Amino acid sequence: MKKKGQRVFLTGGTAGIGRATTLLLAEQGYHVFIIGRSGDKLEDLLEDARQRGVEEHISYMLQDLTDQEALKTLLPELWSSQGPFEVLINNAAIGFGGVRGVESDSLSYMTKTNLDAYLLLSGFFADQMVKAGIAGDIINIGSMSADSREGKSTGYVATKAGIQGFTEALRKELNPKNIRVSLIEPGAVGTDMQSLSPEEQRQLEEKLEMLKAEDIAHAIDFILRQDRRVSIVEMQIKALRQFI
Repeated sequence: MKKKGQRVFLTGGTAGIGRATTLLLAEQGYHVFIIGRSGDKLEDLLEDARQRGVEEHISYMLQDLTDQEALKTLLPELWSSQGPFEVLINNAAIGFGGVRGVESDSLSYMTKTNLDAYLLLSGFFADQMVKAGIAGDIINIGSMSADSREGKSTGYVATKAGIQGFTEALRKELNPKNIRVSLIEPGAVGTDMQSLSPEEQRQLEEKLEMLKAEDIAHAIDFILRQDRRVSIVEMQIKALRQFI
């Protein structure tokens, strides 16, 4: 079943989970508009899309989500020029370790990327969907770190725990408006967010100790395929042999 014509807005679309999701949904017939920060990664994605014959299903913009003043202008313009959108996928995130001795600018940049952008975009897109009478979907990509709460990544954990609580409350707010809200919390995923080399990540994937980005992309596709009476509230996904 292909979702021909449905429009998706996806953050962090040029790498990792976002990249895999962009390509998969484009193959399923969605029109995917992506925001990312890296021009080199964007070109690599577009080349892959051309080889798969789905480049016409992908639109894009390079934009840093921490620039909230720019987003105030950009989001209405993008809704008018690229929308209306039936799906918002909040995915962009950066890794972060402990908070001891960390400069406030670094903390602020991380929280604006990992949490504030989720709130801002969810609020904007939900409002537009309600006004347009769209029965839409908002999917937030969190992390199992929200529950495992490793001491070595206290800053990252804070944002992912915030996303967990925010998504639950947002679901209760928007379900009566016919907007589904879902949370996906992966365990370790082989992406450039990892400190491990690509070779080390592949080894862990082969040992079933790390997920591939495509695994999360398929979970997103599964959520979107469900009949409108079905709301997937939360999915926790880990590699079989990753013990959390």
